[in-house]
Amino acid sequence: MNRLTGKAENLEEWLGILRKQPEIMENVTHWHTIPPRESQTAELPADLHPKLAEALRAKGIHALFTHQRDAYRAVRNGDHIVAVTPTASGKTMCYNLPVLQTVLEEDSSRALYMFPTKALAQDQVAELQQLADLMEADIKTHTYDGDTPPNVRQAIRNAGHIVVTNPDMLHSAILPHHTKWVKLFENIRYIVIDELHAYRGVFGSHVANVIRRLKRICRFYGSNPQFICASATIDNPGEHAERLVGEPVRVVDNNGAPMGEKHFVFYNPPVVNRQLGIRRSSVLETKNLASMLLKQGVQTIVFARSRVRVELLLTYLQDLVRKDVGPQTIRGYRGGYLPKLRREIERGLRSGEIRGVVSTNALELGIDIGQLQACVLNGYPGTVASTWQQSGRAGRRQGSSVTFMVASSNPLDQYIIQNPEFFFNRPPERALINPDNLLILIDHIKCAAYELPFEENETFGSEPLRDMLEFLVEEKVLHHVKGRWFWMDQSFPAHNISLRSAAQENFIIIDMTSGSRVLGEVDQFSAPTLIHEEAIYIHEGVQYQVEKLDFPEKKAYVREVDVDYFTDASMAVELKVLHVDKELQTGDIVRQYGEVTVNAKPTIFKKLRLRTHENIGSGPIHLPEAELHTSAYWFTFSEEAAARMGTNDMQFALLGIANVLVHIAPVYLMCDPMDIRVYPQVKAVHTQRPTIYFYDRYPGGIGLSERLFTVHDELLERAKDWIRTCGCISGCPACVGPIEEVGLMGKTHALELLQEGEGRS
Repeated sequence: MNRLTGKAENLEEWLGILRKQPEIMENVTHWHTIPPRESQTAELPADLHPKLAEALRAKGIHALFTHQRDAYRAVRNGDHIVAVTPTASGKTMCYNLPVLQTVLEEDSSRALYMFPTKALAQDQVAELQQLADLMEADIKTHTYDGDTPPNVRQAIRNAGHIVVTNPDMLHSAILPHHTKWVKLFENIRYIVIDELHAYRGVFGSHVANVIRRLKRICRFYGSNPQFICASATIDNPGEHAERLVGEPVRVVDNNGAPMGEKHFVFYNPPVVNRQLGIRRSSVLETKNLASMLLKQGVQTIVFARSRVRVELLLTYLQDLVRKDVGPQTIRGYRGGYLPKLRREIERGLRSGEIRGVVSTNALELGIDIGQLQACVLNGYPGTVASTWQQSGRAGRRQGSSVTFMVASSNPLDQYIIQNPEFFFNRPPERALINPDNLLILIDHIKCAAYELPFEENETFGSEPLRDMLEFLVEEKVLHHVKGRWFWMDQSFPAHNISLRSAAQENFIIIDMTSGSRVLGEVDQFSAPTLIHEEAIYIHEGVQYQVEKLDFPEKKAYVREVDVDYFTDASMAVELKVLHVDKELQTGDIVRQYGEVTVNAKPTIFKKLRLRTHENIGSGPIHLPEAELHTSAYWFTFSEEAAARMGTNDMQFALLGIANVLVHIAPVYLMCDPMDIRVYPQVKAVHTQRPTIYFYDRYPGGIGLSERLFTVHDELLERAKDWIRTCGCISGCPACVGPIEEVGLMGKTHALELLQEGEGRS
């Protein structure tokens, strides 16, 4: 301990002091230490261009990590690859080395880099430019996005060796205008896709189709590029990369990067009401831990799950540490900040001028912010993969680092924090996509036809292409003549297709408080519950009331209000099974997977007081019924169980199990909890028995419910553990749900029902 400042000399000393503080340690459910790891290196490749080798040495790089060497060799050998290593392990070198080597050998060669965000693209251009300057080589690298000035665009199209872009720009600005990019497409050798794990669900399914269109245009210009992908750790990197790029892919995961000792601390705020399962605010506990770190001079990043929480925590921390380190040394970082401000914050973190940053998952991706010493997560980030990504932002290659995960009362947080072995012993989630989802596929076939006419016997995905082309001829958007299909519609298809949603008809939210401005968008399946008339819509911490919802025009008109409640809508759901594709039985429980239609009609909305969630009023919703054709997984309990339990108790038991499962399911899926919906029925139409359905909330399904069908046994086992280990008496929000929803015996009935199948298997 430094006598003059009262601060610990280093992080290890401070952690030792922390371990002796009972007021902190009594809330620590698990303290996990990962030992340091030495680097594993290999010599620079013998065939590396002298200029490139010299530039690396000038940067202090005299050897490669083993995964960088393996990636270089595989690419030079002609393989498509995906490099899968943790955060800050030097994945960038896996693609920059072979690309720069090829450009130095052959000046006409081209590469296309694709990143999910603009910030990552800017980072990469700076890195490439630095290497080009050190080599004194004329390698032209440019970003091509919405911010690129028109006069620069032409120069990039004609002379850019490396074009750095994002999927949205590729989809709407590059592919439809490929005739302006002849130099690129004729000479393209490599397509680099970084942050591969970000392309999942609906977004990933769209991007897979954008890549199909990209490959089709490359073939037209006579090129056959190699794919070099990089990903954070996921459970199925090879399979995911192959589905995304449509080629056999070699996985490179022999991580040779060093790592300092890493402490991972699970912290559960103290219970303030045991009966209701309410704990002290996770925001306040996060604030306390982060301020302790900052006051000790530890450079810290705090992750919060929403923009509102980022702003709250930022305000608290700036006030708390004002005297110790000054408010400007603690900054916020999230979507909505201007690019100039973001770059300034990134520079401040790298230089050490900024001691702390509070961020949404915007800093989870590999933007260069240097290596911090501590990370505080406000709530479980939602997936194992994201948790490791965020935690990986702290940890210098030699020094120690610490991550605190502060749980909220959310059931998923409570499950993870109280079952640390589940988190540490399981692989990260699988990334799931369904590029052949008919709604998504048909949209990209339209775009592809606009770009180039379809030829006889051409393929596009695994679905029969001719049937879809004939359908588009009937719809009068394509014209079939002499074995070719031509685009004939007046519209420009890519402009009407968002890569972020399965259905294109989003609702626009218009703020009428002073004049009129567009606040944002809501997809058509969320609109009935989020923006019905009288709903309270929250945007960046500001409350708006919906005054009018113009359903035919898909516009919601809102006005700013200041009220102490939020709204929650109820839906009347009717689910019909159309087709059963798979069936398995475990004990007395039968599980099935297949196609369903879901008819949902919003009925009433409740007004719930902020903080206490007390019901203070309700009202009707007058909106039409919506129909969704999707895929689902469901499981059915025996008739004996139904007879033994009775209708009322069965209803409470099913609701309790559904409440638990809807929070466990995202643990197995890299998805938002809103992407999958649960629907319990005491007497299902399809089976006439007690049944719980899970369905994908996107037309045609994207593979989520099919994955749940596969992990069914583990899913139910986890649900039993969760309910048993919860500290409440009869049920609470952290397990089966509050007593007013599931009754006084809800917890007991849910456990009894889950043990039905187990006892007879």
